[in-house]
Amino acid sequence: MKNTFGNNVAFTLFGESHGEGIGGVLDGLGAGVKIDESYIEKRLTLRRPSGRISTSRAEKDEYSFISGVFEGYTTGTPIAAVIKNSNVHSSDYSEMKSTARPGHADFTGYAKYNGYNDYRGGGHFSGRLTAALVLFGAIAQKALEDKGIILGTHVSRCAGISDAPFTDYGKEIPILNDRVFAVLDPEAGKKMTDEIQKAADDGDSVGGILETAVTGLPAGLGEPFFDTVEGMLSHALFAIPGVKGVEFGDGFALCDMKGSESNDPFCVKDGEIKTKTNRMGGINGGITNGMPVVFRTAIKPTPSIFKEQDTVDFRTGEEIKLSLKGRHDPAIVHRARAVQDAVASLVLADMLVGRYGSDFFGGDGK
Repeated sequence: MKNTFGNNVAFTLFGESHGEGIGGVLDGLGAGVKIDESYIEKRLTLRRPSGRISTSRAEKDEYSFISGVFEGYTTGTPIAAVIKNSNVHSSDYSEMKSTARPGHADFTGYAKYNGYNDYRGGGHFSGRLTAALVLFGAIAQKALEDKGIILGTHVSRCAGISDAPFTDYGKEIPILNDRVFAVLDPEAGKKMTDEIQKAADDGDSVGGILETAVTGLPAGLGEPFFDTVEGMLSHALFAIPGVKGVEFGDGFALCDMKGSESNDPFCVKDGEIKTKTNRMGGINGGITNGMPVVFRTAIKPTPSIFKEQDTVDFRTGEEIKLSLKGRHDPAIVHRARAVQDAVASLVLADMLVGRYGSDFFGGDGK
């Protein structure tokens, strides 16, 4: 079992959905990084449920640092924090501990851990653990911002409805980071939320696509062949529950182009080497080229739905019908946006420390 990711800035995730709490340990960030708790709280708020388009399980996400933070700054030692679970309904799962919920990890978790796994609310596989990702990701994201590296994510598509595309990253990313439902076109966002509510009323769910842009990254970041920017980001992004696909730049659409269309011509702008287009998403040969890094993830429909489904009791081998209980999201794409920002921030912090050293994010001393 492996719950640690990163080479230079390594993050370990722990906890279960209905356990005492969740949390993590972040090691390698360096000393003197300011811990902005108002920034952390804002990012956690963006991940929390929001009205009828989300689960009714509302956690306060009250956290405490137990190591690595002193007088508002990182000390350079491992940063450890715990978020208490306070709003659990474990009885919702007691009658279905051996029921394989379609689309969930109930059966695969049972198979991997020989039945010793905590099944309540999905246990360690639950989206609840993403609160810890957002907590630690917020530390990394603020540290990136202080270095002029800005990132943001919008719901590019949901329930078959598309948002407006990015046109000006510098202006649009800050706007997205202030919106609970992160879209560039509020009218498209209204249509998306209407479709999510329709799915909820029908006992069903919907999925979507998230698009993230990162500006301010220097050229030359990435370690081919196996620790490329795409490789490291993809590896981590697939840890987000519900992610089933990742693409960079124009992604799969490049396959329908000719080389003369897909190549990004180089130019000099304001004394710096740039590309006229950005179909490669700011990456050549697995290394950043100084243009914005752009990637998208495919988020599947939430597997927890209230329609009757066929399944199996994996202890008895009996085929049964499942009528779900509990509190569940009709869509997670709008909440996953904060998780995607967090995961990307942790990966980029890891890669930047690997290239420039452990003091890249640190303070200049008191």
